[in-house]
Amino acid sequence: MITKEAIDSVLGSTAYDTSHKKIGKVGQVYVDEQTGQPEWMTVRTGLFGKKEAIVPLEPAQVDGDEVRLPFQKEQITNAPHVDVDAAGHLSEQDEAQMYDYYGMRHPTIPPGTADRTEAMTRSEERMHVGKERETSHAHLRKYVVTEEQQQTVPVHKEKVRLEREPISEKNRGQAAAPEISEADDEMVRQEERPVVAKETVPVERVRLAKDATTEQQTAGGQVRKERIDADGVQE
Repeated sequence: MITKEAIDSVLGSTAYDTSHKKIGKVGQVYVDEQTGQPEWMTVRTGLFGKKEAIVPLEPAQVDGDEVRLPFQKEQITNAPHVDVDAAGHLSEQDEAQMYDYYGMRHPTIPPGTADRTEAMTRSEERMHVGKERETSHAHLRKYVVTEEQQQTVPVHKEKVRLEREPISEKNRGQAAAPEISEADDEMVRQEERPVVAKETVPVERVRLAKDATTEQQTAGGQVRKERIDADGVQE
């Protein structure tokens, strides 16, 4: 328990939860107006410590420049917001609400006289979706394939035919003298044939390039939540 003599050492100290997670700096300490003993303190939470959560001091322990609280960080950061007046007082209703929230008995209510049970804390899991970067590799590879190609080209051929011309009065003078003998004659015949020739030529340049795109993807999972039911309660 923190006494009023230790108030100065508590102010500005760092508060930690039951798992020794850092919660924030202690901002203010409020004392009981009847006993003068420290009763509540505020802890700066949230971004840049702009939010202050009210925490009971009765179960807190001081260890050097640390104030250790027997509560989870999430419970403290999610504590209900209550108003503190200019004199540093909480209303009885707000005090009762805060003691119920932290599961503590109000110190002004003697044991056995309370008309309600100790508060039960309900917890639930919260899902936080982040991102991780995955790296993969792309390779540029050149290999050789063989494919069949065909082209049709016109080719010219010479064909030898036999012409017969009967001897007549018109061509008799051109005919050789009649004589039984052997003879031989020759004619050169030409034709074209397709010939395939190959050459290697550059046709394109290929390289790897990267483009950055943004797309929406959904990530999900199951979260557990506690529910509290009561038996024998009359509405």
